[in-house]
Amino acid sequence: MSLEKVSVNKAFDGQLIKYKFKVRVTHRFPPGPIVSSSAALGGLDANFNLFLPANAAEGNKVPLLTYLAGLTCTEDNGAQKGHFLGPASKEGIALLFPDTSPRGAGIEGETDSWDFGVGAGFYVNATHPKWAKHYNMLTHVTIELPQVLEAAGLPIDFKRQSIFGHSMGGHGALTLYLSSVLQGVKQYRSVSAFAPISNPVNCPWGQKAFSGYLQGGVEEAKDKYDATELVKKLGGKEPVHILVDYGTADNFYKQGQLLPENFLKAARDSGYDEVQVRVRAQEGYDHSYYFISTFGEDHVHFHANFLKA
Repeated sequence: MSLEKVSVNKAFDGQLIKYKFKVRVTHRFPPGPIVSSSAALGGLDANFNLFLPANAAEGNKVPLLTYLAGLTCTEDNGAQKGHFLGPASKEGIALLFPDTSPRGAGIEGETDSWDFGVGAGFYVNATHPKWAKHYNMLTHVTIELPQVLEAAGLPIDFKRQSIFGHSMGGHGALTLYLSSVLQGVKQYRSVSAFAPISNPVNCPWGQKAFSGYLQGGVEEAKDKYDATELVKKLGGKEPVHILVDYGTADNFYKQGQLLPENFLKAARDSGYDEVQVRVRAQEGYDHSYYFISTFGEDHVHFHANFLKA
């Protein structure tokens, strides 16, 4: 594995570092092959941004909050426009900003539309043979990036992780969190989302993505990649810590792409109250980073309650 430091910018007394890495499958005996980024991204280079607060040091590992961006975005959008760095610096929390898809796979059709393929990985592990080699963003986010950071000796406490995201990334954050709770792994202590695609099996964006990436299409997605379906499966049996914000002036909300009411109803029907699952309609806000930056500090503070507990 090679980890290349592309750039470093001082921000809020900490450092925002852009990294590039390329990992090949290595082997260890026993127990056998170590699965690395070549399994998830087909051996392609991958970029990510990492914010380390000033208090992060070898003797003081800090918790990690991962931000998943939305359609057409890269690892830069949240880092540059989300208004997360200052609050994270004050709380002593590291921020991880992955990309939204592999880049440069050269698969036919991956750049034909803005809501599928490049910039639109939907945080799934593809099972359709055409996409399965490269489009495995679930593994990339939940396993490979933490492995890369840990191997690099960065001062991060991986026992204290939370996750949040926007739109497609909100969908990713919710599903990765809920899946980890269902599986008993509990990788993340809390989750929050800005305007998430909350019930993707019932909206055009989700149906298009799942029909392309998954061999079993929408039916395959119901079990793994739909926050509304996953919170139903939990059935109130495990405690959760979830915050969702969406804007009432969001055109994608009006078009039925987000469906936060479906998620809220499923959560309430499962027995989760306002303390465990909070969904807030923010009057007059749209889908943009103006909306995200308005509530970014609130979301970082929400996660700090659990990451620093």
